[in-house]
Amino acid sequence: MKNFALIGAAGFVAPRHMKAIKDTGNNLVTALDNFDSVGVIDSFFPNADFFVEFERFDRHIEKLKFDKNTCLDYVSVCTPNYLHDAHIRFALRREADAICEKPLVLNPWNIDALTKMEEKTGKRVWNILQLRVHPSIIALKEKIANGPKDKIYDIDLTYLTSRGNWYYTSWKGDLSKSGGIASNIGVHFYDMLTWIFGDVKKNIVHIHTHDRAGGYLELEKARVRWFLSINENLLPDEVKAKGQRTYRSITIENEELEFSSGFTDLHTRSYEEIIKGNGYGMEATRKAIEIIHNIRHAEPIGLNGDYHPLANEKQVSHPFNK
Repeated sequence: MKNFALIGAAGFVAPRHMKAIKDTGNNLVTALDNFDSVGVIDSFFPNADFFVEFERFDRHIEKLKFDKNTCLDYVSVCTPNYLHDAHIRFALRREADAICEKPLVLNPWNIDALTKMEEKTGKRVWNILQLRVHPSIIALKEKIANGPKDKIYDIDLTYLTSRGNWYYTSWKGDLSKSGGIASNIGVHFYDMLTWIFGDVKKNIVHIHTHDRAGGYLELEKARVRWFLSINENLLPDEVKAKGQRTYRSITIENEELEFSSGFTDLHTRSYEEIIKGNGYGMEATRKAIEIIHNIRHAEPIGLNGDYHPLANEKQVSHPFNK
């Protein structure tokens, strides 16, 4: 049984990590969040110690080590994007491996610095890249690998996931903290696409505003038109009619990739591989980090070239500018 700590226990994704820790037969020793609405812990590890102050959390971990000979094996990081780097560093200093939600970091050079810490401490940094363990995505990778070697595939990626006005007040609406829409809701798609279709040859941004981003990625084996948005008005009518607030679509050569199901236990599968030493480390995520960094700093070129059809949809004002 491995001992875990978890930072960011009140976050949206934290219960998936708690479930993965429990499902793999391990123990959550302690957790931290500055927000104390964390009753979900009772569903998984009611005996875990919980702290709202980092200093007391850090002190507790040290006392466990020296007073009870209880050491951490892993620290799971579920905090806002801009804090991942610091909390990964904390894990390594505490002689534990880090398991971090995506995006691992916001800038490519953060990977370089953390790699030096890995080498110095002998501990590892693992990233949750759950699409890489999704059965449909694995099958697609095998299909492309076994297909024509010189074929360039035409792909449209559309991901619409509605967010209310709270989004703009939270850290997610702060570009310096979240990295923007591409980092928040697109990074796992970029990772999946480069994992299957190869390195980036071109990265063009057509539009990038507070509620949407769209562009064109040319990969070794694919031409990708992509569009991401948190604006519910862009949802297809049939999705709205069902009362749903999320729509995802990936078409490859005009054929829809079906991967709407199979998401239930992807974190658990990821943890299983990490604990066996087969998880995805920092270099695995570098391409996606470079993509989101370049998107964030690119000057949008507007509706020129091969852009996604939704890129020309009517813009709306920022809710705080009404």
